[in-house]
Amino acid sequence: EEQLFARIKKSDFAGLPETDHRIIGERLDLFSFQEPSPGMVYWHHKGLKLRTLLIEFMRGELAKGGYVEISTPGLMSNSLWKVSGHWDHYKQNMFLTTMGDEEFGLKPMNCPPTMLYYRTRRWSFRELPLRVSCFDSLYRNELSGVATGLFRVKSFSQDDAHIFAAEEQVEGEVKGIIDLMDKVFRVFGLEYKLNLSTMPEEHLGTKDLWDKATETLSRVMEAKGLPYRVKEKDGAFYGPKIDVDIKDSMGREWQNSTIQLDYQLPQRFKLTYTGSDGKEHTPVVIHRAVYGSLERFIGVYIEHVQGRFPIWISPVQ
Repeated sequence: EEQLFARIKKSDFAGLPETDHRIIGERLDLFSFQEPSPGMVYWHHKGLKLRTLLIEFMRGELAKGGYVEISTPGLMSNSLWKVSGHWDHYKQNMFLTTMGDEEFGLKPMNCPPTMLYYRTRRWSFRELPLRVSCFDSLYRNELSGVATGLFRVKSFSQDDAHIFAAEEQVEGEVKGIIDLMDKVFRVFGLEYKLNLSTMPEEHLGTKDLWDKATETLSRVMEAKGLPYRVKEKDGAFYGPKIDVDIKDSMGREWQNSTIQLDYQLPQRFKLTYTGSDGKEHTPVVIHRAVYGSLERFIGVYIEHVQGRFPIWISPVQ
């Protein structure tokens, strides 16, 4: 019982500077960490209010962009994760369980179930791009704990979205996502840098498709006049990505946002749409998150403003 009811308190953060988000979060009564849930956040009333206001702000921006929002189950059988490739490439980071003779996994990402949503009906080229958002909880069995606070947790939410687009729409959609990121970071007073993450050693698909996707992302950033660094072999196993590092008031950089160009999952899930020629075509999927992990974004922002939130998201008026 002593261990069960032991709350991780400010005293457990001895030696941390007063500018640390864990110290500020304790002082402002925003959240806590509890022994029975290692690496997971207990949101208090004020912290949850802050988190909710951030989500509502993003929902408003997505509504302007024509996004639709969905929610999917948190537990799915390994048949789904095998089709998506996560069973072979990400299983070590998943929480697994069994029901009868079948293995299940808590979802670490929203992309595979979003592919199933797309498969529920037939789509026409007139309905693309289809922009689908999701704020569901995700679970990843990664190294985490009180040592990193909100920066790395096992349970979190993202302002996740997947855009199903025709080939000729991809560059325009990526440009639109970068514009959205720029607007959001300006609202919060955050500087950012772009990185191009390329094909890792373990990956799905052919090098030709990877080169095509990588060149597309590079071309968009260059067309917008945005400098970027190349992070060799740091892409997702299904596609290259633009990773965005945000800089806080202390000059530290944090990787949160991402734009991933994916030709693999649409093929593996046999996704199609009817083109203007009356034939079936495979869409391209763009995975994207602006805040990225809400938990990490909040941790970074707490330290950026040192707990002095702007009025519109302040949990105490």
